[in-house]
Amino acid sequence: MVTSRWTAAPAQAASLRRRGVVLERAILEAALEQLSTVGWAGLTMEGVAAGAQTGKAAVYRRWPSKEDLVADALQAGLPRFEQAPDTGSVREDLLALCRAARDAMFSRPGSAVRAVIHECDSLQAERFHAVIFDGIVEPMIKLVREVITRGIERNEVRADAASSYVFDAIPAIMMYRNKMHGSEWDDPDLEAMIDQLMIPLLRPHVG
Repeated sequence: MVTSRWTAAPAQAASLRRRGVVLERAILEAALEQLSTVGWAGLTMEGVAAGAQTGKAAVYRRWPSKEDLVADALQAGLPRFEQAPDTGSVREDLLALCRAARDAMFSRPGSAVRAVIHECDSLQAERFHAVIFDGIVEPMIKLVREVITRGIERNEVRADAASSYVFDAIPAIMMYRNKMHGSEWDDPDLEAMIDQLMIPLLRPHVG
């Protein structure tokens, strides 16, 4: 009994010494871990506190609700889409971009996002709409636009393909098929989407 009390003390002391950004980062990481393992329904503030090795009060002081905590955890953990591939080929650029999106979708933050999308009711989902749109959808659309615009400049893509409907197609299809059909988007699936949908859609008119 004496031994366990003394061995536990250093860990407790280390936990108590964490403050500010360090503690907040640990709590947000614990929230992402909970979302990716037990999902939205299974996530609790108590579970997050235990995962972060802190007290429940420390979580509630910063985030008064589960929704507030998850919104900040997603915002902090979402992968960044900052640079479009530039291989000289629209097909290869789109494939590279889709692979990056797929890898992000199945990363731990991506699993957390999918848990929110799949499990939340419409009112709860509205709370996270801006976080998901601003952090994932809009950056992905921006990079698709860059790839297609470069293809137009190389005469590889027809000029009137620069349309919001075209830019929306890839992220919309990837999110829809993942949610409705559980698609994990392996490489053959991505290639089929690009070759059967996007390339015919983008190809310059002949004659």
